[in-house]
Amino acid sequence: MLRLSDDRGAVAVIVAILMVPLIGFAAISLDIAAAHAEKQQLQTGADAAALAIAQDCARKACGSPNTTAQTFASENSNSGNAVASVPTIPSASTGRVTVHNSAVREHSFAPIFGIDRTALTATSSAGWGGPTGGTAALPLIISLCDFNKFSLGGVPSGVEQTIVTTPAGTCSGTGNGSPTLLPGGFGWLETDEKKSCYTTTRINTKAYSEPGNNPGQCDLSTIRGKTILIPLFDEADSTTSGGNGRGAWYEVYGYAAFHVTGYYFSGQSWNPPCDKNQRCIRGYFTSMVNTDPDFTYGPDAPNLGTSAVYLLPD
Repeated sequence: MLRLSDDRGAVAVIVAILMVPLIGFAAISLDIAAAHAEKQQLQTGADAAALAIAQDCARKACGSPNTTAQTFASENSNSGNAVASVPTIPSASTGRVTVHNSAVREHSFAPIFGIDRTALTATSSAGWGGPTGGTAALPLIISLCDFNKFSLGGVPSGVEQTIVTTPAGTCSGTGNGSPTLLPGGFGWLETDEKKSCYTTTRINTKAYSEPGNNPGQCDLSTIRGKTILIPLFDEADSTTSGGNGRGAWYEVYGYAAFHVTGYYFSGQSWNPPCDKNQRCIRGYFTSMVNTDPDFTYGPDAPNLGTSAVYLLPD
């Protein structure tokens, strides 16, 4: 067999042949990685812009959404090429906003394959509003009067108070903080299931009463030291409650965040704030800026310190 006695230069030929795939790998590892990083920046800018616009609208001052979007898009882009837009200009009543963010990434190695640039896009939506309905961890409804007693301009002050549910009375009429107006009703609501504390309600709809002056088989130990959402009804409006006994009902006005520090009911007590014939719960109304996963939110709900701003799934 004949063999070439001199193979010098063979390596150079092999390297030359391999240069094309090597450049291809560089295009994949560098250009695509850079494009991915820039897309992440676009997404961050879109998220920040959507939340900022939502915060403005939640304060009933949406401002200039396109300007706000572009500002946050530019601040979150290293290249400074991000272009933001708001396809539908929101108002305080729309409850949501969507921001589109885009840029063009110029490549360094990919042009050898005829790919000079890549268009990148990102979209983010945000919503705002108070709780419109959901499942509360305590089957109790109280009067708006109790909330207003220590609130400042509709904002919870954090002043601790005792809300008496028994004996029957009204917050405005007797000053004892009772949430009950109805014969046979003491503010307790029907639960979703027996031996449960959970009750599902919605604003502007009826929540039906559970007769009796105690929470039945509900285990109140689960709410000790916790901040929970409690439904309220407007006792000043005679049309928001009616019936008696098991047919009694309250119309839900809204939801307030209440931090529980004590209670005294038949068979259950913790840091009891009352005694003898009284039944009561103690704590303070507070603000809640995070959304409760057991509730839905929207701009139609009254803001009782529970209005939130949050990202929405696109």
